[in-house]
Amino acid sequence: MRKGLGWLVLLLLAVVVGIIIVIATKQDQQGGKMDNQSKPTISTLALSSTAFNDNQPIPTQFSCKGENVNPPLAVTGAPTEAKALALIVHDPDAVSGDFTHWLIWDLPTSTTAINANSVPVGAVQGQNDGGQNKYMGPCPPTGTGTHRYMFELYALDSVLNLPAGSDRSTLEKAMESHTLAKTTLTGFFNAD
Repeated sequence: MRKGLGWLVLLLLAVVVGIIIVIATKQDQQGGKMDNQSKPTISTLALSSTAFNDNQPIPTQFSCKGENVNPPLAVTGAPTEAKALALIVHDPDAVSGDFTHWLIWDLPTSTTAINANSVPVGAVQGQNDGGQNKYMGPCPPTGTGTHRYMFELYALDSVLNLPAGSDRSTLEKAMESHTLAKTTLTGFFNAD
């Protein structure tokens, strides 16, 4: 009799736990707040350029040896729940450490293109590691070989409203719990 009662208690406990899990899952699916780690990471967000392909050289005109203007970029697949986009361009191979070349945030989600030498209306620029609120093209010192330039695009669930001139660490901290999707376009530039 006691053995049968023990099994009955275990069965009831399993049913209760199952019900709790189902209720919690339905709340998340119906708009319950999810933490950043639970958000879907699969997205069709993409960033490309007509000036260079992914993992290919960046033309000289977009570097300090040329016109030093940003390359044209195309944005597709922003999640429908996104409220803004942000872009970080950096060189993880810089001699001085990871060097920030360009910061832009609060780009409208309707943005499909960032034209060469331009910033979309409504977007805010931050301070690059050269101390300026603008694009700074590849400019690695001679003799340091080929550097990677990462164009990282983020889809955010919130407009950030950071002041112009904010630095990269401020931007990344503000995006921490608001990133819905991320994509990267990588270009190369040789210093020699």
